[in-house]
Amino acid sequence: MKFLFSNFLVVFFFNVSAQDTVSFFQREVIYGRKDGMALTMMVLPPTNKANGKAIVHVVSGNWVSSYEMMERYKPGNAVYTKRGYTVFMVMHGSQPKYNIVDEVADIKRAIRFIRYNAGTYKIDTARIGITGSSSGGNLSLLVALANDERNAKAKDPVNRQSAKVQAAAIFFPPTDMLNYGFMGANMASAKSALEKFRVAGAFDFTKLVDSTFTYQAVTDSLARIQLIKQVSPIYEVSPDDPPVLLVHGDTDFVVPLQQSQSMIKKLEEAKVPNRLILKKGGMHGWRDMDVEQKEMADWFDKYLK
Repeated sequence: MKFLFSNFLVVFFFNVSAQDTVSFFQREVIYGRKDGMALTMMVLPPTNKANGKAIVHVVSGNWVSSYEMMERYKPGNAVYTKRGYTVFMVMHGSQPKYNIVDEVADIKRAIRFIRYNAGTYKIDTARIGITGSSSGGNLSLLVALANDERNAKAKDPVNRQSAKVQAAAIFFPPTDMLNYGFMGANMASAKSALEKFRVAGAFDFTKLVDSTFTYQAVTDSLARIQLIKQVSPIYEVSPDDPPVLLVHGDTDFVVPLQQSQSMIKKLEEAKVPNRLILKKGGMHGWRDMDVEQKEMADWFDKYLK
């Protein structure tokens, strides 16, 4: 357990794929507001003939999202825009201010916004894929595997939309926080290690107390276990989930390969279309990731017909 957490901070995904320099037309869009602040995403339109499909790219590392991070990720999206996809690079509220549950809500809001404005972006609401890496992969899977819940009576028409996606392709995601690397390794219980490597805020679960109108930490052990399950995609798998492609290096000491292997097994049991691409010698990112990104694009081509 100590060994696993000693490497956890490196979760910040480094994009070292051999992409050509790409010139993008881009537009920053406000997809929602929270605590008086704007939630934004960058829209990258197709550079070739539009295919009517959308890719939601969750911009995240260590459950932190930033504009600088988006600039680093942007070149890798050329594989999609060249094929006619519209790419939505979504930023979310970051830890330590917001935990994983809060961040998932942001991503769902973004998808609802995209679907509500599908006519503006000239995309098909039934052909939306999602991608991300590391913590972005965790968030992507949590959204992709979630139940299709919507509020038909919501005052905001955006919130009446579905947040479902039709396919997912993910790099090295944390999937089971209760068994991180091996059975019984509860990530969220290792508070000192999480604090040391500056990711404790992602697991800082709170509840609103009506009488004082303040947030208080959730300390009850059973309640925390339920919350840990809530942020572990492996516990959300069901037969109606969209097809899932996972890519993982076999020497990744940040997010153990076991996390993807366990997820694939669960998807197999539920008979959800799936595939695991194992990168020999791959760590938490590698130099020729554009090879796997093309396979991700092929996955979306296949399942976003």
